[in-house]
Amino acid sequence: MANGYAEILRTRYAMRLLAGTLVGRLPNATAAIAIVLFIRAEGGTYSLAGGLAAVYGVANAVGQPLLGRLVDLHGQPRVQLPAALLSAVGMAAFAFTGPDRLASAYAAVAVAGLFTPPLEGGLRALWPSVLGKEGQVHTAYAMDAIAQEVMFTVGPLLVTGCVALWSEQAALLVVNAVGVLGALSVVVSQPSRAWRSAPREAHWLGALRSPGLLALLGAFLFIGMALGSITVAGVSYADDHGGDAVYGWLMAALGLGALVGGSVYGARQWSGVPERRLTVLVGLLALCYVPLTLTPGALAMTGLCAVAGVFLAPALACAFIIVDRHAPRGTVTEAFSWLVTTFTVGASLGTAAAGPVVEWGGTVWGFAVPGLAGAGALLVLLATGRVLVAVHDSGVVAGSSENDRNGAVEPGFSAGHQA
Repeated sequence: MANGYAEILRTRYAMRLLAGTLVGRLPNATAAIAIVLFIRAEGGTYSLAGGLAAVYGVANAVGQPLLGRLVDLHGQPRVQLPAALLSAVGMAAFAFTGPDRLASAYAAVAVAGLFTPPLEGGLRALWPSVLGKEGQVHTAYAMDAIAQEVMFTVGPLLVTGCVALWSEQAALLVVNAVGVLGALSVVVSQPSRAWRSAPREAHWLGALRSPGLLALLGAFLFIGMALGSITVAGVSYADDHGGDAVYGWLMAALGLGALVGGSVYGARQWSGVPERRLTVLVGLLALCYVPLTLTPGALAMTGLCAVAGVFLAPALACAFIIVDRHAPRGTVTEAFSWLVTTFTVGASLGTAAAGPVVEWGGTVWGFAVPGLAGAGALLVLLATGRVLVAVHDSGVVAGSSENDRNGAVEPGFSAGHQA
């Protein structure tokens, strides 16, 4: 297992691109907690903090596919770095404005969210040109999913560390400055500068004209809902079983389970059609959510959360392969960005839905929401199975490019294709 990942990381530019992308995404991963801590320190209410965080999240969900499309049209450096700078400027304006001028505060966080660079989709578009071999790219997707779990665990710790050393305002400024450096590290690299998207057919729907991609996005909307609802149900559970420390253990266990599952999944090569494999993985993911409704003692519940996370990273890694197969030519970054947006929107919907459910039926019913959402994702995949398996090159354009990642007769990986 370790040898497979080590081989990828030894490849020229791989470590730099992965690390730069993770660092560049830190502002996005920590935005919610940084905004809440800052508003609380400035004497604002939790309602105001939640509203500002929600505006950031909505703006981010809108901006990711739009910026992804611009990356496909104009290349990575011309879009990613200016976007990172604008996002950091927006968050800096918020840090200096504070909650006293509400209109300015909301506008600033909206700018920060809207211009968050689509580094995640950009990295996945670069892997084929950096690694070359299809098997290695699939392993890199798994490693990418694992790295996300690490980032969303370490990121909040970095914010709280900055707060302890300096202040909440400094945390906002430092994290966003570091994010710009991460984006800069990526876009000045040779693979990023050389990458060009395939020629594309002009179409206002862009990547969304792919039926298979739409089916995948529908399923991951429900998976996002499952994760969002777990965070709310976990708070309710922790209130009755030990407080914030227990909640922290539950969320850490969820991430640890995903880390282990993704590591094992990425360590081997899988045969068969990835679309069918995703259906199995999502079915297992939904099944592992069900025992959470037992709500046992804190130690046992921590174990159940670890089990609930096991199939998340494998499902994400498999989804990355499917996005690659179904994205119309010339829309790869946009397609990956739509997956990010859909997942984010789903998590927000899950959070919103779980709150009233917990108030109405208690913690047990709150933990029933992720199981139901997982079942919804499975039903979407089962209902759209034929669409997913039938890979159509709906975006074929005459001509070719040395960086045409879908240069084969059917979209997907082929010998010699690049990013």
